[in-house]
Amino acid sequence: MMPMTRSTAIPLARTVPQLSRRNGRVRPASRIVPEEIPVAFSYGGSTHAVMMATPADFEDFATGFSLTEGIITEPADIESIEAVETPEGYDLQIALRDAQHEALVTRRRHMAGPVGCGLCGIESLEQAVRQTPSVAAARLSLTPGEIAQAVALLDTRQPLHAETRAVHGAGFYTPEEGLIAVREDVGRHNALDKLAGAAARQGYTGASGAVVVTSRVSVEMVQKTAILGSPFIIAISAPTALAIRTAETAGMTLVALVRGDEFEVFTHADRIVAETTHSGISHSEATPPETIRPTKRTSHVA
Repeated sequence: MMPMTRSTAIPLARTVPQLSRRNGRVRPASRIVPEEIPVAFSYGGSTHAVMMATPADFEDFATGFSLTEGIITEPADIESIEAVETPEGYDLQIALRDAQHEALVTRRRHMAGPVGCGLCGIESLEQAVRQTPSVAAARLSLTPGEIAQAVALLDTRQPLHAETRAVHGAGFYTPEEGLIAVREDVGRHNALDKLAGAAARQGYTGASGAVVVTSRVSVEMVQKTAILGSPFIIAISAPTALAIRTAETAGMTLVALVRGDEFEVFTHADRIVAETTHSGISHSEATPPETIRPTKRTSHVA
């Protein structure tokens, strides 16, 4: 599995003093908290977006953001990425191929916002509900046991979250190889962008695996997953109504509220197959959300 890489000399976390109240008593103590810094995305010398982010995996971040924003269609569309330190944070200076640069110039907009802001700086309502690619043709299926396994693995492979309890994680899971990539960030959109970039740079096929996230599922998370090409998004928290509608239209299976061996399926439940018969669950026969208990698929290690 590809580990998270530190992109700067800035620490990913710091120990800070605090007062801790336990059993009715207040005592001096300390806590490890994650760092966050402004990270700018600049194309052709012009800033396109600024995000508050964890200072790690900048090449993945630049690639994934460029993909999910529709600025590029493949990593080869980027000629170079340079992370330039500034007094305020980091500027990711991204050089595009001529065709992609010209296309960006025609649609340039500026987006600057806090962590968790996925639609800051848009110029019209149409941009907020942009068309989501279809993943309906993807043939991936998962068993309930594999869904439970994906979330369990993600929980054990987030070192920064284990240290701070304050960052999001996004992982890419395949039935054959398990969790093959994980990225962490203080922002849930950032974590997914970093994962998308890592997957694209390593040549993973999005249709071959599921995106697993530790956050709620907003419409932007569904859109980013579809751009990656994955037909599955699996989340620990609940989805929004628009995320459900978008996943339904895109042909994506949305699984949420995973707790051990229980979860709820909101769209396209037919991709979740029984371990013994592999016959699948008919979407017409199941009224989502549906709670399913996993067993073990014999063809894969759970």
